[in-house]
Amino acid sequence: MEIKLSPGKDFPLGANWDGKGVNFALFSKYATAVELCLYDTEEDQTESIKINVTHCSRNVWHVYLPGLKPGQLYGYRVHGPYEPDNGHRFNPNKLLIDPYAKAIAGSVKWNDALFGYKRDDKKKNKDTSFSELDSAAFVPKSVVIDPSFDWEEDQLLHLPYHQSVIYEAHVKGFTKLHPDIPENLRGTYSGMAHPASIQYMKDLGITTIELMPVHQFVDEPYLIERNLHNYWGYNTIGFFAPEARYSSTGTRGEQVNEFKHMVKEFHKAGIEVILDVVYNHTGEGDETGPTLCFRGIDNYSYYKLCNDNKRHSQDDTGTGNTLNAYLPNVLRLMMDSLRYWILDMHIDGFRFDLAAALNKGKEEMDTLSSFFNIIYQDPVISQVKLIAEPWDIRDDGYEVGNFPSDWSEWNGTFRDDIRKFWNREKCMPGEFALRFTGSPDLYQKDARIPGASINFITAHDGFTLTDLVSYNEKHNELNGNNNSDGLEDNFSWNCGKEGDTNDPEILALRQRQKRNLLTTLFLSQGVPMLTAGDETGRTQHGNNNAFCQDNDLSWIHWKKADMQLLNFTQQLIVLKKSHPCFARHQWLQEKAMEGTGLKDIAWFLSEGTEIESDLWEQHCTHAFAVYLNGKSLQLADEQGQQITDNSFYMLFNSHLVQMEFKLPSVNYAGGWLKVLDTDTGSINKEEEQYLPDALIKAEAKSIILFKSVH
Repeated sequence: MEIKLSPGKDFPLGANWDGKGVNFALFSKYATAVELCLYDTEEDQTESIKINVTHCSRNVWHVYLPGLKPGQLYGYRVHGPYEPDNGHRFNPNKLLIDPYAKAIAGSVKWNDALFGYKRDDKKKNKDTSFSELDSAAFVPKSVVIDPSFDWEEDQLLHLPYHQSVIYEAHVKGFTKLHPDIPENLRGTYSGMAHPASIQYMKDLGITTIELMPVHQFVDEPYLIERNLHNYWGYNTIGFFAPEARYSSTGTRGEQVNEFKHMVKEFHKAGIEVILDVVYNHTGEGDETGPTLCFRGIDNYSYYKLCNDNKRHSQDDTGTGNTLNAYLPNVLRLMMDSLRYWILDMHIDGFRFDLAAALNKGKEEMDTLSSFFNIIYQDPVISQVKLIAEPWDIRDDGYEVGNFPSDWSEWNGTFRDDIRKFWNREKCMPGEFALRFTGSPDLYQKDARIPGASINFITAHDGFTLTDLVSYNEKHNELNGNNNSDGLEDNFSWNCGKEGDTNDPEILALRQRQKRNLLTTLFLSQGVPMLTAGDETGRTQHGNNNAFCQDNDLSWIHWKKADMQLLNFTQQLIVLKKSHPCFARHQWLQEKAMEGTGLKDIAWFLSEGTEIESDLWEQHCTHAFAVYLNGKSLQLADEQGQQITDNSFYMLFNSHLVQMEFKLPSVNYAGGWLKVLDTDTGSINKEEEQYLPDALIKAEAKSIILFKSVH
């Protein structure tokens, strides 16, 4: 095939089809030559056409090919110095994925040819050797796409944080065993978009689905050797490409339209879609890893390298490498990717994996870093949900509460303190009170709102909810690391024998603890995040690091769903969404309101004595109550009318014995309706009414919630 060339343009980066041909543009500051390689099939070992890209402007190599169409497969070979000690690892024997590829076809086939050095070299520093093996047969190919799609006037939903309920889910794990989804759609974007999936989420009551990584990722070679696969996907190789393994329609660009269709269907149902994104590192590992993309295009210009020896990658992530977000071209890559997912894929927001690694200066967290500033001023990215996982692997990497005012954060302190309260690890009513009220000690500064706190009890990383109350130690033996991997989630839950049991008392206690944790999660101020499957009793049998278990250990077993727990969770979310008292957009005030003399919130000992907030340390108790004033919401509806709510009184008893509580006096309400009891699992029944000052017995390890009669 004869190809006519023209210089093309250095912007935008990537392969962009204009209806008449394709413009290719690749950034590489230190390259000396670039070759564009075209392929006919994913399995091709040699290119059908090789084109020398001769034009370079502002460190961008570019060429335009008239007549080329969507579906074309391509890759790059990049020439330059191979000087590992100076940070350069160019090797034109390695076919490279376009960092801006909108779709990627095929998967990495692990072979020695993928590595820039001779893996069989016996030298200690073998990564400084040079491999002449050609990798084209083993590298997935980049794909030119047609960006057109009928969105049917679809728009981002922009739901406010205080009205949001987040559901963390995995595309494959959620759909793979779903009996109402056709088998050919299970494990795919189309499976997520199926009416059975969407109806389930609507019935559950979630407003926002947070998808675990769907950027194209690679399996680590050591997992393949163990006959395992990367299931979670935190090993990105394509920041613009939806993961092809979740496509049911094809990989020559079809996966892009399938993903867009999924988003459109969620939006039609009123459900936001946010992505868990991994911009802190890539799937190429440390300096001994493969040369798949960034390392071969310009290692020095993409990765953080150790100051004392540029041969080594700096590892802030525990994965071997760290993208250098302080370099302009890396910042551009990240921002271009984020804007693409918003503008072209209609994504409503992002959760940033190990976000502290993106924003660290040389010594400490830099809240004025280029990364923060460029997002803050960007008119597109700054307007969607931005959620940080506010830590990395460094000793000083825990940055909960330290992100800028326009960010929300996974609140790991909420998770830890709420768990400690319910397993009675220590006496800590003051810490519980802070977490329940949205963690004002962490977020009230810098004009932040309670929505800055993304509250969670469990996440993909760690025990499931069922395992949390069933196991005192992790059981990760199937991962092949002698149970040495994973978090140390060792909590003594006083739930008796670990794992499966038929003991009715132990089972009842576990169920009650699950209801306690869910109730605390959903009725606390801030944004609740539920991990998919926790509402159905999903278990991983004690494995708290199932990142490599792409099998039924990780997938949701819908036929084994705990329907009573599911119904309780559904009703709990209805309760939360029906009462703005549990979802305030402003901080609770402890100052009494004019006219009523009542505060937004007041805490009481079980005998009815009010606890002043600055005297918590004087009260070591595992039984206390909270009053929430529904008349002080400071909210207005769309017509400007003041919104009020019932007031609530909530009893918490984490003791191992029954405790007696006294309800508030008539000053707080003329009477109380019991609307929730985690001992019985009763919720939203409103069957029992109590007078002020009544004495209430709360069973061991339980919550009782009362609603004011008026």
